[in-house]
Amino acid sequence: MIYNARKGQYSAGQAIGILLLDAMLPLAPGDVANATSYPFPVIYKTVKAASSHRLIFERDPELAQPFIAAGLELVQQGARAITSDCGFMALFQEQLAEALPVPVMLSSLLQAPFIHRMLRKREKVGILTAQGQNLTERHFQAAGIDASTVVVLGMEETENFYGAFITETGVLDTDIAREEIVGQAKKLVSSDPSIKAILLECSNMPPYAYAVQEAVGLPVFDFNTMINYVFSTLEQRPYQGYV
Repeated sequence: MIYNARKGQYSAGQAIGILLLDAMLPLAPGDVANATSYPFPVIYKTVKAASSHRLIFERDPELAQPFIAAGLELVQQGARAITSDCGFMALFQEQLAEALPVPVMLSSLLQAPFIHRMLRKREKVGILTAQGQNLTERHFQAAGIDASTVVVLGMEETENFYGAFITETGVLDTDIAREEIVGQAKKLVSSDPSIKAILLECSNMPPYAYAVQEAVGLPVFDFNTMINYVFSTLEQRPYQGYV
């Protein structure tokens, strides 16, 4: 076996590159920004000055170039697919997919059309998001989502989760967060009986996906279902067995 060095690459084995917002967040296991969430190595790059506020509330188009530059740096370091730590980065999906030479999956929302195709036409995908008021038609269009196929509920009513990840208090109680997210998931499902699957938009929600599924009894998708799926396409394994 022959291995070739690549100029500018100082480590190897990290197939998934993850763009991080410049934010002060507590990162529990299961969070996209916690490397122990994955059974394989990942590589991170923080995009300086790319704050949650600029992305979620301002939808600042000037973020595109810093995101592209950071993505190219991750590719240089060996990443073979690029994702992010915020579903609202869907706004930049097309730009980064065009600019980077590897597959790009910036937002968990990209799974929504796939999920809906698995359901009956009249059934819907329930999207639980960190900030419902700012998840707009633009995000849906960028992710290829037909707005009539989804029902959205945000976490604005919660204190612990919203404080930790939107107002950035720096403190998270995972027990309280679990109760808050499960409560909102139940509220979402009860609001529309046609909801037959749940999609957790926020990259800080995967730690609670198990609890959500236990509570509502539906398939639950999140950032990590997407990341694990794409990784499996990058690193196929031979089958072993017998007949």
